[in-house]
Amino acid sequence: MEEEKKNEILESTAITYSDATDIDPAPSYIEHADTQGPEPTDEDWAELPEVADSIPKAAFLVILVEFCERFTYYGLSGPFQNYIQNPEPPSYPAELPGAMGKGQQTATSLTTFFQFWCYITPVFGAIVADQFWGKYKTILVFAIVYFVGLIILTLTSIPPGIASGAAFPGYIVAIIIIGLATGGIKANVSPLVAEQYRSKSAYVKTLKNGKRVIVTPQVTYQKIFNYFYFSINIGSLSAIATTELEKNVGFWPAFLLPTLMFIPAVVIVLLGRKHYVQTPPRGSVFMEAGKLFWLAIKTKSLEACKPSNLTRSRPELVEKCTWDDVFVDELKRTLKACVVFCWFPIYWLCYSQMTNNLVSMAGTMMTGNVPNDIMQNIDPIALIILIPLMDKLFYPFLRKVNIPMRPITRITCGFFFAAASMGYTAGIQAKVYASPPYYDDPQGRQNWISAAYLIPSYVLIAISEVFASITGMELAYKKAPQSMKSIVMALFLLTNCFASIIAFALVSVTVDPKLVWMYTGICGAMFICTILFYICHHKMDETDAAEDAIQRDVENIQKQAVLDEEEVVVEYEAQKNI
Repeated sequence: MEEEKKNEILESTAITYSDATDIDPAPSYIEHADTQGPEPTDEDWAELPEVADSIPKAAFLVILVEFCERFTYYGLSGPFQNYIQNPEPPSYPAELPGAMGKGQQTATSLTTFFQFWCYITPVFGAIVADQFWGKYKTILVFAIVYFVGLIILTLTSIPPGIASGAAFPGYIVAIIIIGLATGGIKANVSPLVAEQYRSKSAYVKTLKNGKRVIVTPQVTYQKIFNYFYFSINIGSLSAIATTELEKNVGFWPAFLLPTLMFIPAVVIVLLGRKHYVQTPPRGSVFMEAGKLFWLAIKTKSLEACKPSNLTRSRPELVEKCTWDDVFVDELKRTLKACVVFCWFPIYWLCYSQMTNNLVSMAGTMMTGNVPNDIMQNIDPIALIILIPLMDKLFYPFLRKVNIPMRPITRITCGFFFAAASMGYTAGIQAKVYASPPYYDDPQGRQNWISAAYLIPSYVLIAISEVFASITGMELAYKKAPQSMKSIVMALFLLTNCFASIIAFALVSVTVDPKLVWMYTGICGAMFICTILFYICHHKMDETDAAEDAIQRDVENIQKQAVLDEEEVVVEYEAQKNI
């Protein structure tokens, strides 16, 4: 009897997802994890500018970890081509540094495999984090694995190791270990940095100068990912130092520097353990998603798979449901984001040109005393300048005049600038072919045209990254369910692999004199994708803010339901003891 009475009380106070639209508006004063302020009215939304909240210190710790890891990754990969391709020189400094002498084809194949491997393994790292260990433990364990790979690579690159033939097997083992560890970190570090910001609702804040603004999570996440991407590009400049070390001293110091730089990353992860906001793993999430999709095939609709709908249409299936209505809605939002990701392979194909074909083009132009492979560092240098300008000036100005750039608009702009970069590059390639003395058959020799003409190509790509790449990470985080943040981020990163497959298919046209047509074709494909992308997805911008608001309402409802249930249990226990 007591158990039945208890259940009756609980059922009478339960709040479900379907009740969300029937609940009275929330009070006009919202409490936040770190502050509080009045909820914006319709008039406030129309008149006040949206601004970002302050970024938690824990988020900056995660950003620092990412900087160290990217410093290590780019510092290592910079010398890889020469390390494999060229034989060991008699002494240093060397005009052409090398170690293994395996040739260009082997070197290109292995470096391409390493990049491909590093973008496949995030899927594994995401599954481990979301289903078993959580993001923090996954990052910590894979950071230690990463360090083991660094030690192997550094030790086998010392002169006795190269002389004994240990360099090649050491390299193979090292890149497999490092690539696996990179995936474990890469899939989880960007969701972890965003999770450090806990406020879920917009509120009105009065600044010290008396000006009123609306602080929103959307703008705050945009700022967090801008800072995150900023740290990545500062770290990527390490390739400048390591390529100079390989040329003047040897490969072991070129690999030792990134290895030493990775130590602070492990220390920060360890010491910051008590400061990080950590979301526990939800062990059955992938099984639930699999069962849900299987049922959706039978019912021909995800909406029909909600327990609230199955109760009326298929009551015999309700007991088999291990999910709730909220999980179905979250999964639907995730699928929308994944559809957006399907357009990114062509974008990454444009992006990848700056690390291979543009470097080769610079080799056929006049570079003075600057090595042609240094040219690719123009991109991160441009980003280091652009990101603060966009974050501090451009985006605030647009919000001030009530023209907020929602995710789809930003990605569309990024795609457009990527297409513009390839179009401009096609024009410069035509100028190279029109220049003496080798014209359209340079074969790696220099024509009389300055490599400075390539700078706009890199700058346009950098602008595209600010709009498309950063927003892609932001979208992957915002649209994913709390229990699937890492796996959705991994799926976004996986689009790089499909770009690599397309690049492999284009190898036959990456030779003189076909390069003008290759760049033109990529430009055309990217431009068409830009138009189709906006046509297909522009309505997502209209629903972006509304979906975020609905999600916040659902979270508040769930929290209130838990509190109500606890109060009822206390009331029941009190009545039982009378």
